[in-house]
Amino acid sequence: MKVAIETLGCRSNYFDSYAIKTLLEEKGYKVVSPEEGADIYIVNTCTVTKGGDRSSRQAIYRFKRKNPNSIVIATGCYAQVSPQELAEIKDVDIVVGNSHKERIGEIIEEFLINRKGKIFHENIFKAREVHLFKPVVFFENARPFVKIQEGCNRFCTFCVVPYARGKVRSVPIKEVIDILKYIADKGFEEVVLSGTQLSQYGWDKGFSLYELLKEAVKIEGIKLIRLSSLHVKEVDDKTLDFLINEDKIAPHFHFPLQSASDRILKLMDRGYTLKEYEEKVGRIIKEKPYTAVGTDIIVGFPSEGEREFKETSDFVQYFPFAYIHVFPYSERPFTKARRLDGKVEEKVKRERVEIIKKIDEEKRKSFREINRGRELRATVLSEGRLLTENYIDIKVKCNAQKGKVIKVCVP
Repeated sequence: MKVAIETLGCRSNYFDSYAIKTLLEEKGYKVVSPEEGADIYIVNTCTVTKGGDRSSRQAIYRFKRKNPNSIVIATGCYAQVSPQELAEIKDVDIVVGNSHKERIGEIIEEFLINRKGKIFHENIFKAREVHLFKPVVFFENARPFVKIQEGCNRFCTFCVVPYARGKVRSVPIKEVIDILKYIADKGFEEVVLSGTQLSQYGWDKGFSLYELLKEAVKIEGIKLIRLSSLHVKEVDDKTLDFLINEDKIAPHFHFPLQSASDRILKLMDRGYTLKEYEEKVGRIIKEKPYTAVGTDIIVGFPSEGEREFKETSDFVQYFPFAYIHVFPYSERPFTKARRLDGKVEEKVKRERVEIIKKIDEEKRKSFREINRGRELRATVLSEGRLLTENYIDIKVKCNAQKGKVIKVCVP
C-alpha cells in the first residue's frame, strides 16, 4: 500500500515524520509524496498557532478530496492537544496523539483489519523516554539532524508546546555519542543537535548539555556541531564559555527573546529581564563578532501597547541580531495567557509583524555584508551551494563532496 506523509510546523515534526516513514517502510509500505496519490495519508499536524490548526485541517480536506477511499490519519501536536476536535471531522479516520506516534504502524494494521478505533491518545506528561530516536538527514541530505531531547518544563504563558510534547525526556549521553560516531563514519562533517528545548537536555536524568558537548567535540571526523534553539536563562556561564571558546561549536545560536518589554516578559513568565538577555547574548557577539544570533519575537501579546511594542522594535533594531523570526500572538488551549485582559486587535498585530519583518530584512542584509570577504568554514549542501558556520547560505564553485566542511571566502 502507498502511504503519503504531510508535515506541518516545526523541525521536531519533521524528525518524527522521517522516523514514521522509516517504520512504515520496514513494514513493507511504499512511502510516496502527497502529490503522487496514496491509499493512506498521514498529516503530522501543528498547533502552535491557530494558523497551524487551520493548515492542518486544510491538508486533511485536500487529501480526502484527492482520494475519497483513502484512510486519513491526523497525528502530531494538534492531535495531542485537541484529539476530539479532530475526531469530529468526517474526513479524519484515525487520530494519533504524540503519545502514540511510535505505534502508528500497529495502529494502521489494526484499523485495516477491523476498521475500529478512532482516537489513540493519552496524557503526554506520562511519557518518560524519547521515542523515534533516529538521525535525520532530511533537510539538505548533507547535515544530519539528531533529536536528543523532547518536551519542555518551562510553561511560558503563551505556549502550548508542553501540552503537545510533554515534559523533558533526554536521550542518554552514550547513545547520542554512539550515533554521532556513526554519522562521522558515514562521512558527514557537520551535525545539528536539536530538541524541543535543547538547553533543558539532561534535566530529567541528572546530566547536562555541557557534559554532552564536552564528549561530542572529541569525536574525530565531526568538524562542526550546530545547536538548535536555546533559552537564555538555561545556559549557565560554564556552558556559555564553552559555546564561545570551543572551535567545533558552530558560531550560530538561536536565543528567543519574545519581547523587549520587561513587563511583557514577566507576563509571559520567561524568567529573565531584557538586561539579563542583552548581557548574556551580547557577550557571545562581543567575544566572537562574526557569530550569528537569531531570535523569535511575539507581537500583540495581551496588553502590549504602543510603548511596549516600541521597546521591542527599538531593541531589535539596535541589537546585532543576524535574523529575526516574528509571530503574531495566537491564543492557545490550556495556556495562562488566554485569561489575560487587553487583547490586541488582529489588524494591529499584522501591522507590528510587518514592522519587525522589515527590520529582519535589514538585519539579514547587514549581517551578510559585514561577513563579505571573510574566510569561514562552510558545509557543502549541494553542487555550488554551501552553508557557512555562521549560517550564511552562499553559492561558490567547489569540488568538495556534499556533507564536507571546507574553508571559503564569503562572496
